[in-house]
Amino acid sequence: MALSAAVEHREAIGGLHCLTRPGPRFGVHLELFAHRLVVHVPAGIGVAPPQRTRGVYVLGGACEYALRSLEPTGVFLVTRGRTLTLGELFAVWGQRLSADRLLGFRGPVAGFVDGRRRRGSLDAVPLRRHAEIVLEVDGLLAPHPAYNFAPGL
Repeated sequence: MALSAAVEHREAIGGLHCLTRPGPRFGVHLELFAHRLVVHVPAGIGVAPPQRTRGVYVLGGACEYALRSLEPTGVFLVTRGRTLTLGELFAVWGQRLSADRLLGFRGPVAGFVDGRRRRGSLDAVPLRRHAEIVLEVDGLLAPHPAYNFAPGL
């Protein structure tokens, strides 16, 4: 599910507000795996209804948060400015992320950034330009070190 209750009601989420003009942005890629299977990251995370869509793509909505997904590829657009974190991304999504929980999956969660294992709190992972973030629960797959972003991100 892409739409959290907070986004649906355009509420502030940890200091993030729903904006009609979010500003210049960059891309971050998130891949999720549970039990050695791919977990789908939906389009529309961080985009308030009514959403305008074309097929599986979200073209926009009433307003958007500083981190949002417009396509079901795991690519997030992050508005330039203050450094946002993976914890904030999951808060906007309305989903769980902890050392032993990823969405509805339970078990030790391993995190990788640009192919390197991340130790410590995954909530604190900064969303940097062109970061490739891989989260896995119950079963290690070789993480991708990079993602080919579309021009302009």
